[in-house]
This record gives sequence, structure tokens and C-alpha cells, in this order.
Amino acid sequence: MTNLQVDNLFSVKDKTVLITGGSRGIGLMIASTFVKNGAKVYISSRNAEVCMAVEKELSKIGTCIAIPADLSNGEGRAKLVKEISSKENKLDVLINNAGANWSAPFKEYPEHGYDKIMNINVKPVFYLTQDMMPMLEAAASIETPARVINIGSIDGVRVSTIDNSAYGMSKAAVHHLTKILAVKFAGKGITVNAIAPGPFPSKMTKSMLDNVQPMIEKANPMRRIGRAGDMGGIATFLASDAGSFLNGTVIPVDGGMHLMSAM
Repeated sequence: MTNLQVDNLFSVKDKTVLITGGSRGIGLMIASTFVKNGAKVYISSRNAEVCMAVEKELSKIGTCIAIPADLSNGEGRAKLVKEISSKENKLDVLINNAGANWSAPFKEYPEHGYDKIMNINVKPVFYLTQDMMPMLEAAASIETPARVINIGSIDGVRVSTIDNSAYGMSKAAVHHLTKILAVKFAGKGITVNAIAPGPFPSKMTKSMLDNVQPMIEKANPMRRIGRAGDMGGIATFLASDAGSFLNGTVIPVDGGMHLMSAM
């Protein structure tokens, strides 16, 4: 029976967690929250220097292990899987967060930009989840499921006014893959959910926020952009006992921005 004390209900203590794109932006917000709350966190990103720097910083407050890898290709994914498998025999939580954006008008959208978006935003979610399934199954039970948390976007929920059609399409694909996997693996004790963030400070959104943050905030029902606690909180909920019966959901974390027609 689940312990209904709040400290236990929302705990991620002693969980083993892998976060892709964990060295910056939303991934770092989640990694920091999990490390501070007693999880053993593995982070991965393409930039080895940044990844190792984050490991050094977060290791001051808890357990953080960096495994730099380029997940847009099979070789990079194989490296990550081999390394984490050599250190762990099970994985409680997989957070597929690594992503990229490419903005261009539809009539001018380059094929190499489209390929980059799909190879980073969609393909690794599909294949890394496939690769990590044995470790997730080793941690899974109906009472305490293993978790897959995919990071989508509100641009996969609504149509953005920004020229990023391939990005929005890629995130819609992540949302639907979430639902497919949720149905397929719930019976094995693995839940799959997605978070659809609105604007949060990150390397990906820096240029946009530098130029139009006041406009974005004005268009948001809550009149602000996301903060680290907003993202860390929802990820903690989904990974904890409190979120153990949630499956196949896409949760907008955007202050209600996905309900608006602009920005």
C-alpha cells in the first residue's frame, strides 16, 4: 500500500534516473530537482564539456553522473546504453528531453533542417526507449511502475504563429508515441507520459526571449514564462508514487498558453 505521507508520496529518493539533454534548460531544471531530492541521476548531452561541468556542480549536492553522447545516431545511443548498463541493472525513470528547433518559413524549410529536427526530437525518443526497455522492465511493477517521461511542447498541441512547422510536427509525434507506448507497456508496470512545456528559459529559446519575452508574457494567461520549479515539480510528480496511476497523458505546463491563439 502506498504511504500517503506527503514526504513519501512525492518522493524520488533512491530512484535511478536517466535524463537526456540534462545539461541545459529544461533537462537541467529536472536534473537539479531530482538530485536535490535524493535521486541518482544520469545526464546525457551532445556537449561533453558542458555535461561534465554539470556533473561536477550537481555532485556537490547529490549523485549526478554524466554520460556525454550524441543520441541522434545509433552509435551515440549504443554508447549511452552500454555505459549505463555497465553501472546499473535497472532504471526507474527515463526522461527523454533532448531536443532541437529550426525555424524557417514552410516554403523555404530546408530538408537538412527537417532531418535534424526529426533525428533529434523523435528518433531518439523511439529508439532510446526501446533500448532502455530491459532496464525499465527490471525496475517495473504494477504497484510501483517504472516511468518514461517524454518532453514534448505546446507547439505539438496547438499551431504556433512562429515558423517552426517541423518542430511542432515532431513534438506532436512525441505526444502520440507517448500514448502508443502507454498502452503497450502499462501491463508490464511501465507508465509513459509527456510534458508539453510552454516558454521556459533555455539555450533553444534564448533568441526568442531576448527579442519578445514581454510580448510572450503578455499573451500568457499567467503573465509570465516558466520557472525551474514548474518543470522540476511536474517531473517529480510524474516520477513519484503520487503519479503512479497517470498513464498516456500529455500535460501542458505553460500557464494556460496552449489555450490562446497567438504566440
